[in-house]
Amino acid sequence: MRLAARRPDLLRSLSLLETAADPEPLLNRPKYAAMAAMSRLIGFGPFVPQVEKIMFGRSFLADPSRESLRRDLRAQLRGNDRTGTPRAVSGVIWRKSIEGLLPRIDVPTLVLSGEEDVAVTPARSRRTADAIQGARFQTIPRAGHSSSLENPEAVNEALRAFFAEAGSRARSRAS
Repeated sequence: MRLAARRPDLLRSLSLLETAADPEPLLNRPKYAAMAAMSRLIGFGPFVPQVEKIMFGRSFLADPSRESLRRDLRAQLRGNDRTGTPRAVSGVIWRKSIEGLLPRIDVPTLVLSGEEDVAVTPARSRRTADAIQGARFQTIPRAGHSSSLENPEAVNEALRAFFAEAGSRARSRAS
């Protein structure tokens, strides 16, 4: 979003997945900060069940056919770096709002949000889309904060359609 607002000449379009321009909600900060601090001391393993509920939607977590993928993702979460993960979480917790930059974005923009996302709720993503002139907002069904893993077909289809539309607009402007 920062790049699109500051250097639109470098972009043809912008697609945003499970993100928002506002700061992390105050109620989330203590919980995420505590998990990050403890994971530095004891590793990420004990927090995997809590993190799964934040990162993945109900549909994905309940689908028996996705157990193998969930098992792989749990192993990846348990393997998270004790230093890098708390730093990344800190970046999320303390990031500043960039809502004031959104009106400056002047490229075709698609904002996707998993309909079951609890980390960045669809309402937050929609507010981001609404602040970008001409942006399109779309939810991804049966997906949470990791929609590209939970429902990759729907994400790919949304992106395919958006890129085709953005390409058509760019060609018609050039003519």
